[in-house]
Amino acid sequence: TGLHGLHHRAATVGAGMDDATRTAVQDQFSAFLRSLVMHAAVGTALGGVCTLVGEPQNLLVGKAVGWDFATFALKVSPVSFPVLAAGLALCMLLEKMRVFGYGATLPDSVRTLLRDHVRIEGERHNTARNVRLVIQAIAALILVGALAFHVAEVGLIGLTVIILATAFCGVVEEAKIGKAFEEALPFTALLVTFFAVIATIHDQHLFRPLIEHVLQQDGRAQLVWMYIANGVLSSISDNVFVATIYITEVKSAFERGEIDRAQLDLLAVAINAGTNIPSVATPNGQAAFLFLLTSALARLIRLGYMEMLWMALPYTIVMSSVGLLAVAVWLK
Repeated sequence: TGLHGLHHRAATVGAGMDDATRTAVQDQFSAFLRSLVMHAAVGTALGGVCTLVGEPQNLLVGKAVGWDFATFALKVSPVSFPVLAAGLALCMLLEKMRVFGYGATLPDSVRTLLRDHVRIEGERHNTARNVRLVIQAIAALILVGALAFHVAEVGLIGLTVIILATAFCGVVEEAKIGKAFEEALPFTALLVTFFAVIATIHDQHLFRPLIEHVLQQDGRAQLVWMYIANGVLSSISDNVFVATIYITEVKSAFERGEIDRAQLDLLAVAINAGTNIPSVATPNGQAAFLFLLTSALARLIRLGYMEMLWMALPYTIVMSSVGLLAVAVWLK
């Protein structure tokens, strides 16, 4: 909503400008916003692989193998830290080199507008607004803490946070609450479609031959093939559902005695990394990418499917390669 508002304001900046200059300013600001939101979307994948609460599939994987918050972070660190470092370094490199659609700067006229906006908003601050900000910060801490310590099922935690954040901020009318869900409706519809497709695949055991092929490999080859298999599937379908299927099958193999506990832990890391990192290749795999693609903002800044593929390409190559190297060499 904030980015949408900024773009709308940018369209009215050009008072006193000719049409060509105004168009140039809007194009530059759109390019700046495209870079900003794509870096942000990739950032969700970089941070998402690191902790138990980073992505929904992390909770599924962690619960399946019995890891708490600290154990999860420690187990995945041989993969998550190198990928995080490589992704952050690439972010800076892309901005400096101005390639793959990155590197656009904020127009001076828009910067002036935003400074005025910040000054005006600062003057409007009062005790009530400050209290609402504090309540939202507390709700965020409750969300992370509740997820980290498994105090309840994920859906109940989410509902609790919604109630706390709305009731204590004075938002008690259904009409106002409903607006918060409008932006997510196209995204939710696509998720339901993915859910149906993956459920059908799971019910027909279409992944079983691939999983059996992976489990037939020896030692470290199992980890590499598990990472690759999850990465390829997660790049074309929702990574949460892919992780759900694979961790269920691997745990079943452990219960049948086909793998030992140590190998189960390593395979869980490979599944977590494989479903988080290469999934940035397309909007299909990452919820953040899919949500961005279906948002009103994407249309305004001309961020289409092919544009997202192109801008995600360097991240896909570098992060997936570093993740594969980490699984093959450093994961122990």
